[in-house]
Amino acid sequence: MAATTGRRLGRNGRSTSALGVGCWAIGGPFESNGRPAGWGEVDDEVSIRMIHTAVDAGIRLLDTADVYGAGHSERVVGKALAQLPESVRAEIVVATKFGNRFDETTRESGSQEVTPAVVRDACEGSLRRLGVEALDLYQLHGGVDTPAEDVVATLEQLVAEGKVKDFGTSVDDPAMIATFGKSADAVSVQTQINVFGHRAEVLTAAHEQDFAVLARTPLAMGLLSGKYDLSNRPAENDVRRDTPWWTYFDDDAMADWLHRLEAVRELLTTDGRTLVQGALAYVWALDPVIIPLPGARTPEQVAEHAAAIASGPLPDSTRAEIDALLADSPERL
Repeated sequence: MAATTGRRLGRNGRSTSALGVGCWAIGGPFESNGRPAGWGEVDDEVSIRMIHTAVDAGIRLLDTADVYGAGHSERVVGKALAQLPESVRAEIVVATKFGNRFDETTRESGSQEVTPAVVRDACEGSLRRLGVEALDLYQLHGGVDTPAEDVVATLEQLVAEGKVKDFGTSVDDPAMIATFGKSADAVSVQTQINVFGHRAEVLTAAHEQDFAVLARTPLAMGLLSGKYDLSNRPAENDVRRDTPWWTYFDDDAMADWLHRLEAVRELLTTDGRTLVQGALAYVWALDPVIIPLPGARTPEQVAEHAAAIASGPLPDSTRAEIDALLADSPERL
């Protein structure tokens, strides 16, 4: 399937764009367990223009979470949607997530809970902040450890009540995917995929369930933009500088990641692509069920992302060469 033809959102046949937008960064500052969990200060008007630029360029999938900015990302997405014509809004899939408890006033998060009552309360909060009657795609947030059967049962009830259209899991454990796959209303899994690596068993599990695969961190949290080096890293209060989930900007690891990036820079920028566009084209070349979700904060960033659609996936031979050059990546071992 060519990148320009869009994607089927899992087994139910709904279609969306081959590219989405990750909306974590537009949530602004918040903390999780006392650590920075946002990407720094934001300008909501710029964020709204970014979303409108994405929509104008044909992007029809926005991925957020209730915890991003302690509710702020969802509010901004909701404001941006409210300014669009209804005919356009009807084409857009808004994916959000649940599972993390937070305080909207203090902008602090820490605990996780997915009891039926808490999931229902989280759903109502997301509906309110997004300003919609039903959530297009409701996802169990990655990192939440829970009995999947109980969560699926609650989600199926929310679908029956018309509050959720489809659901998926951002917990990318194959066993979790299999359990979600028992429900006709489950359509997707979200997992980390970029040129530095991915979990092959997750793609296998997704295919077994006929799930769409939403690719988080397709630009390695911005490292694959080429704008960062050892003397220019994200600010100290940026989540990318202090996180247990990625090492791209860690003091003792960034040099190695930059070395790997340089090894494939020429291949990623084939046929006039920018580095960012090549990184997205790699993900499309990896598997036709994948929809990359690069984060964006500005209209200029999302316009560059959207421009990658016209060139489509990298040739298979180029992708294979990149795989060979990065075979020693920690995320491939």
